[in-house]
Amino acid sequence: MTLNRLRLLTLTALFLLGVSPLTINYTNAASVQTMTTNGNVEPEDQEDEKEDDEEEEDGDEEEEETDNNEQQKFVDVDDEEIVVNAKDGKEEIFEVPEGMIIDMEKMLSDYNAKQYLITDTTCKMRDVNPIYEQEVYLDRLKRMPTAMEMPWNEVVQKFIDRYSGKLRHSVSYMLGASNFYMPIFEQALEVYGLPLELKYLPVIESALNPNAVSRVGATGLWQFMAATGKRYGLKLNSMIDERRDPVKASYAAAHYLSDLYGIFEDWNLVIAAYNAGPANIQKAIQRAGGVKDYWKIYPYLPTETRGYVPAFIAANYIMNYYCEHNICPMLTTLPVQTDTIMLYQNVHLEQVSAVLGIGMDELRALNPQYRRDVVTGYSEPTDLRLPMEYISKYIANEDSIMAYNVDQLMKRDMVEVNDNAPAYRATRKASTSSKSSRKTKAKRKKKTTGGRSVSIKSGDTLEKIAKRHGTTVAKLKKLNKLSGSNIRAGKKLKIR
Repeated sequence: MTLNRLRLLTLTALFLLGVSPLTINYTNAASVQTMTTNGNVEPEDQEDEKEDDEEEEDGDEEEEETDNNEQQKFVDVDDEEIVVNAKDGKEEIFEVPEGMIIDMEKMLSDYNAKQYLITDTTCKMRDVNPIYEQEVYLDRLKRMPTAMEMPWNEVVQKFIDRYSGKLRHSVSYMLGASNFYMPIFEQALEVYGLPLELKYLPVIESALNPNAVSRVGATGLWQFMAATGKRYGLKLNSMIDERRDPVKASYAAAHYLSDLYGIFEDWNLVIAAYNAGPANIQKAIQRAGGVKDYWKIYPYLPTETRGYVPAFIAANYIMNYYCEHNICPMLTTLPVQTDTIMLYQNVHLEQVSAVLGIGMDELRALNPQYRRDVVTGYSEPTDLRLPMEYISKYIANEDSIMAYNVDQLMKRDMVEVNDNAPAYRATRKASTSSKSSRKTKAKRKKKTTGGRSVSIKSGDTLEKIAKRHGTTVAKLKKLNKLSGSNIRAGKKLKIR
């Protein structure tokens, strides 16, 4: 059993047993060790002594070795792109998944992050990223106990470099936040019999940010688009967005991934289809001659999808080998145990907050699916998640909660129309104006009354029409504002 797996099981067991909040320090033996640039692990208390000995004994030889193994420098042109030098010397630019374009300040402002994550100030690791030989990365990927294929290549390496370099502090956050979400992800994946390494898909989708929204509107930890979310049973309307619900979205994602595997029967293609949609993967397969191999259809994929599977492999790597890259996980304080209560009436979170004394930020963090802070239990039975200790309090105070500030917080069920129209006393001026208006209308009516038009027939002339209707050509021209005698069949002509 891997060390990370053991930690996760221990954490979950403590949580389920109801142990009081405890600060968990993931700094293990490797955490108080320092990596040399050639990848060897050396205890910190021996490091200075060893370096002094090497300086005295090796002199210029050590300087040369340091030059050959200097710390990796990142020259990617943009945070949204990764550049790989192809074998033919050309540069290939990859769009990185949106989960790798991270606003750390925004992520750390999340309620769970503020409440339950803290920086490990006792970590002794140097904030530098060691580089290793290609064989080291190959061996580490091979040693991961995964059902899915995790091959190494230059593209995968670039994404590993990004996570272990520019995004190392984000990885620290995600390692801490994973304690909240990985048990949920694993349980959903287990229900559908899927490989557990898929739990790292939200790492590249949302960086484990439950409030993430992409530039095209994909939402939540699993970044569901609206149509896909609805297809897999997630409610989405003006009041509720279950794509933000970590539990429901995780089961929907597992269902979707299971269906994709039924189509492609290849996990790398499933991952690609989760990003680009199954239709785009089918097109790429057809263009590649029908071969169902992600790395063979690679040139025919959308730009972002070309980097998606490499990013997923890199996410699995970094979440398992963070210690080898001197990354310290943020410390995690276990959240309080929670439970749900089923509601059959609409209730505003502010009503719950005021009567039970729970902070609004905590209620929103526990119930992120309610877009306007209203639990819409009247439409259909809907659950409200509360800290365990407040469940009985809610039941005991339900009437008070429903009645609290209801007129200001909730929509009205019925309104009365004000039919008491005010009586205004007409002034002399208004009366005069009214008479004038009536005269004007009467004149207009007089002018228009008796007005008549006829349709011009083929062969008609103004002279014929005038003779037929007992008038003159001059009158017809004046009435119809005609300057000449040309008229068109089918048009109307006023004769009075």
